[in-house]
Amino acid sequence: MFLLDDILLAPLKGVIWLVKKVNEVGEKKLYDKDSIKEELMALQLQFELDEINEQEYNEKEKKLFDRLDAVTRANEKENQNG
Repeated sequence: MFLLDDILLAPLKGVIWLVKKVNEVGEKKLYDKDSIKEELMALQLQFELDEINEQEYNEKEKKLFDRLDAVTRANEKENQNG
């Protein structure tokens, strides 16, 4: 009976594993300082090439700096605790 359960649940377990991995990669990108800095540089380039206007630039830049500040604070807190 357990072998049959394992066979039937294997596709579901594979999907769950895949979702977890995608989530890990997404979180790493979201909270990685270097990734945020790259996004800031790309945003600056878009603004300089007139692909976005100043208002869009300022809004996106603020969000990126907020993320960067949150990551920095989290890292500092982790270093103090650990």
